[in-house]
Amino acid sequence: MEINTIKIEQNNYITKVYSWMALALSITGIVASLTYNNTSFFEVIVNNNIAFYGLLIAQFACVAYLSSAIRKMSVKTATIVFVGYSILNGITFSIFFEAFTGESIATSFFVTAATFAVMSIVGYVTKSDLTRLGNFAFMALIGLIILSVINLFSHNDMLFQFSNYAGVLVFIGLLAHDTQKIKQFNVIGNDGTDENEKEAIMGALTLYLDFINLFQYFLNLFGNRKSE
Repeated sequence: MEINTIKIEQNNYITKVYSWMALALSITGIVASLTYNNTSFFEVIVNNNIAFYGLLIAQFACVAYLSSAIRKMSVKTATIVFVGYSILNGITFSIFFEAFTGESIATSFFVTAATFAVMSIVGYVTKSDLTRLGNFAFMALIGLIILSVINLFSHNDMLFQFSNYAGVLVFIGLLAHDTQKIKQFNVIGNDGTDENEKEAIMGALTLYLDFINLFQYFLNLFGNRKSE
C-alpha cells in the first residue's frame, strides 16, 4: 500500500476519533447544563444517594461493556452505549454548576482543552515509544484511586490537594501515551468499514476519559467554589 494512501487512512481515522470525542464532550456539557437548570430533576440527583450512585454504577457499566465487547457489537450498539455514557456523565457533572462558579468552570475547561491539545500533538508526532510512560502513569493512577478512597474517610485537605496535583500529572502523561496508542491501534486497509468505525469510537472513549478526568482535577485545584 502506498505511503500516501496510508497517511490518508490514518488522517481519516484520527478525524473520526476526535469527532466522536468532540460529540461526547458537547453532549456532556449540554446535558449538565440542562440537568442543573431543571430544578426538580437536579434535586433528585443531589439529594437521593440511590439515584446518584446508581448513575455512577451505570457509567462504569457502560465503559466496561464498551471496552470488553465492542468487537462483537454492531456500530449502532457501540454508538448508543458511547452516547449514553456521555449523557450519564452530563447528568452527574451537573453538580459542578452547583459547587463552582460558571467562570471557573469555563476557565478550567479551556485550560484542559489547551493542555489536551498540546499533549495530543506530542503523542501523535513523537517518534519515541511512550509505553513506559503509559505504564508508569497507569500504576500512578492506581495509587491515586487508593488515595482518593482513603480520603473519602479521612477528609484530609492536604491529601486532597496532593491527589489533585498528582491527578493532573498522571492524566497529562496518559494523554500523550493514549494518543500514540490510538494512532497505532488503527488497522490500515479497513477504512470505511464497521470495524474502523468501532476503532474510532473506542479511541474517542479513551481520550474522552482522559479529558474529563483532567478537567475535574483542574477544577478542583483552581475552581472558585460558590460557598467560599
